[in-house]
Amino acid sequence: MNRLTVEEFKEEKKTPLVVVLDNVRSLHNVGSVFRTADAFLVESVYLCGITCTPPHAEIHKTALGAENTVEWKHYEDTLLAVADLKLEGYTVLAIEQAKGSAMLTHLQLDKTQKYAVILGNEVKGVQQTVVDVCDGCIEIPQFGTKHSLNVSVTGGIIIWELFKQLH
Repeated sequence: MNRLTVEEFKEEKKTPLVVVLDNVRSLHNVGSVFRTADAFLVESVYLCGITCTPPHAEIHKTALGAENTVEWKHYEDTLLAVADLKLEGYTVLAIEQAKGSAMLTHLQLDKTQKYAVILGNEVKGVQQTVVDVCDGCIEIPQFGTKHSLNVSVTGGIIIWELFKQLH
């Protein structure tokens, strides 16, 4: 099935993408993001605020071991994570419905750049103070009666689109 071993995964060239979880409370969502990050060779996942960190049985239930392959860091405050990412040359994008946000369907990435995307809390989304310091805001177009998606579903859509453009 052409699956990499853990050692091969660690050595594989990564997608220049960091996924930041801003106060995500569901451990199943955290695990799902890890699993998607593994599938698309994401550089790292930053777990911020109340977001739980591995090792944890509930994260493992959906991550299925991806929490052991994908690099991760914990930050007490998402603003500190954003500051560090910007110092390291990342373009930081909040995934949020906000005034002035760009639709994902219009996103054009520069393959020479590194990106970080911030996924927010299941109820409150990305903190406004975090949105305010980002380089931009991306919105997933939605056409039904609901105008929100589960954070792990959002992560899957966003990670896939950025992977396609950056790989």
